[in-house]
Amino acid sequence: MIPWVLLVLSSYVPLLATAETPKTLGVSPDLISKYSPSKSNTWKCLDGSKEIPWSAVNDDFCDCTDGSDEPGTGACPNTQFYCQNAGHIGAFIPSSRVHDGLCETDCCDGSDEKPGVCPNNCKEIGEAYQKKRNAELKIQRAGAKVRSSYIAFAHQEKKRLQAEVDKLEEQIKEKEKEVDRLHDIAERAESLSQEALEHKKKSPLYQAMINQQNALKSLKREYEKHLEREKSLGDILDTLRTGYNPNYQDMAVLEAVRGWEELAKLPHINDVGKDNEAADNANEEPLEEEEVLEEGMWTADQLKYQLDAVINADPVSLLLEHEEHIQAPQEGSILFDVTAYLPDSVIPAYEDFKDSIVSLLSKIGIIRGQTQADSSRAQQAYHDAEHDLEHMKREKEEKANEVKEIFNVHGFGAKGEWKKLDGSCFEKDTGDYTYEVCMFKEIKQKPNNGGQTFSLGKFESWNPSSDVKPGEPAYYQKQVYKHGTRCWNGPERNTVLLLTCGEENEILTVQELEKCEYQFTGTSPALCLPVEGDSKKGTREEL
Repeated sequence: MIPWVLLVLSSYVPLLATAETPKTLGVSPDLISKYSPSKSNTWKCLDGSKEIPWSAVNDDFCDCTDGSDEPGTGACPNTQFYCQNAGHIGAFIPSSRVHDGLCETDCCDGSDEKPGVCPNNCKEIGEAYQKKRNAELKIQRAGAKVRSSYIAFAHQEKKRLQAEVDKLEEQIKEKEKEVDRLHDIAERAESLSQEALEHKKKSPLYQAMINQQNALKSLKREYEKHLEREKSLGDILDTLRTGYNPNYQDMAVLEAVRGWEELAKLPHINDVGKDNEAADNANEEPLEEEEVLEEGMWTADQLKYQLDAVINADPVSLLLEHEEHIQAPQEGSILFDVTAYLPDSVIPAYEDFKDSIVSLLSKIGIIRGQTQADSSRAQQAYHDAEHDLEHMKREKEEKANEVKEIFNVHGFGAKGEWKKLDGSCFEKDTGDYTYEVCMFKEIKQKPNNGGQTFSLGKFESWNPSSDVKPGEPAYYQKQVYKHGTRCWNGPERNTVLLLTCGEENEILTVQELEKCEYQFTGTSPALCLPVEGDSKKGTREEL
């Protein structure tokens, strides 16, 4: 009986030896190089606290204070086990789950349990994951291209708005001068009699100004008619240029196309091809040679932006300015200034005497008293100019704020990728209702079969969570809309919009999680970051 037991034990010892845990089991790839014995067949704990025999590594007994000697067992608390998952993606699990008899989903190779307990499914899982990942990368790359165009739009928009701000700055300076001038005219008009004003209006100069203004108005009207007609003819010829068959030898058509290309300074359509690039070139403004103007002549921009100021100028104000100019004594002349000949001590008495004489003559009818002229027109011109100035200042401030907001991480993103979508609206038809999301504006619920439209909230902020920093991708994956229409006998309607990367801007789902609290999900290319590594192949995020 005893020899038989010894025989069984002798056959079991090799099995125990072969079942010994590999020393590098559970070690992550970045630490593999640190798991090798020294020349004296010892090993030092990763924290350097102790040196142990190499045989003590993965022996199911915790020797190191940091637990680094047991990466493949559950002997040490608060440690992690690394699943190699060959054919898929490696993953960490808590070491407490090693050898617990349960097959962990994250360890598809079954390495967290003894051999034979869990199957190795990494190949099948890896193939399914890679298929799904390739589909996601395809969407991400397509979306990233759209996002790149959004970023380019933001830069163009900033350039456009900044140009408008600069232009308004110049216009404000000119308008301030005009306001000061009109203010002076309005004050002078207050002291001018109506009879004197009517007399001045009969002057040839005033009549000439009126005639010139009327002529300019007529010329502008005819000019705008010609511009509209020219645009219509240009559109017709552009359509003919891009749509005619060059193989059809109709000389009249060919001559018309060639004539239009020469006049508009466009390349011949056969030289550039009929693709999108050619269409873009056809729509570009032709470069014209700069015309040499005679001194005093206006440029095209001056005619476009400054002609209205000439047409709408107040001729009465100009007449009064002219009168003041010609009546002003020459600099340095005191010939007609009586007070210039009098001692300073006599001047007050002289002024009192002059006023008394004028008053007496007015009373006895020898001269007519000066009545206040009807200065409403001059005052109106002054107030209109003041109003225009304030409007320009507000417009400049608004556009300057728009410029700042384009690349604000709290607004349209650090790269301005969301500016393109400002005010863009997307709808989701759920049968009974159509839900409309207008980005950065408002979300509405519209009944399909008649009834009242309700606001589900106005844009409040991006992701308000304290765990997310502005500028991070997660920050732009959530929008909050608040203060919508109040529910019957309830609170105001509020909505959370959750977004992910997608090729299109669209709303996917609509849910009312609880009374008056809604959750929408959707996709947007603005969230599609360039795929890591694509930049090395020449892909650029920004233009």
